[in-house]
Amino acid sequence: MQSSSNHILPLSARYMLLSALGFALMAACVKEVSTYGIPVMEIIAARAVVSLIISYLDVKRKGISLWGTDKPLLIARGVVGALALICVYYAITTLPLAEATLIQYLHPAFTAIIALIFLREQLHLSTIICIVLSIAGLAIIVQPGQWVGELSELPRFSVIIAIVGALGSAVAYVLVRKLSQREDSSVIIFYFPLVALPVACLFPGESFVMPDLPALILLILVGIFTQIGQVGLTNAMQIEGAGKATAYSYVQVIFALILGWVIFAEIPSFWTWLGGSFIIVGALINTLGYRPGKKPEG
Repeated sequence: MQSSSNHILPLSARYMLLSALGFALMAACVKEVSTYGIPVMEIIAARAVVSLIISYLDVKRKGISLWGTDKPLLIARGVVGALALICVYYAITTLPLAEATLIQYLHPAFTAIIALIFLREQLHLSTIICIVLSIAGLAIIVQPGQWVGELSELPRFSVIIAIVGALGSAVAYVLVRKLSQREDSSVIIFYFPLVALPVACLFPGESFVMPDLPALILLILVGIFTQIGQVGLTNAMQIEGAGKATAYSYVQVIFALILGWVIFAEIPSFWTWLGGSFIIVGALINTLGYRPGKKPEG
């Protein structure tokens, strides 16, 4: 029964579903805590503190070195991840949750292309179709005015920042894939908050806002849900190719639609539903269109 279950839903897919749920809940908490007047860099710093503590305890539990072996690449992963995070959080706080998530989910397409160039991972037909449908879907969501003679309702600067965040996330994911070949997943995760915390503290942007109890709880939840997302993502990358593994995480779009509707009363437009359908169909084609041969179970 175990082997049958693995055939239907691979271990990498289960890790990515866990990751998608964690990141969707994180995004909802980020958007909610921003309504308390907490600046983006302060949210990032709070997330980094919580993640750093959890990651440190996890590495110590495994009894391995905190610092890993490939320190330059680990630091590069942390820097790229931190910069992408700033863009992603800004987009979440200035765009509807569903739209911000959908734009962020350009990263599987970016990841597949970057992995092809730098990791020499094969680009399968199903992944190419996924990339084309993803770009088409996002074009519909972001610029519906081009089709109906109206102006897009989404703020242009926020959309650009969201796309930059997606590109940065893709670079970070490819670095994770490269590092996972010789570094423990807990060490890779540890370096992210290790670098993000000083970045957030050195470039605070707006002045510090003392959070009240509800805001403090939300900030802690941001860190906890982030850790869940990171653990799922990193473990999936160790099992599956970078371009393929991230495609499963498209289910976060569905989580974001539900959370945006239930928590923030954000009703997605027709164009969001149409463009989102393109993205989801592309993800399903990518997931179901290519069945790898025997994969090692990590």
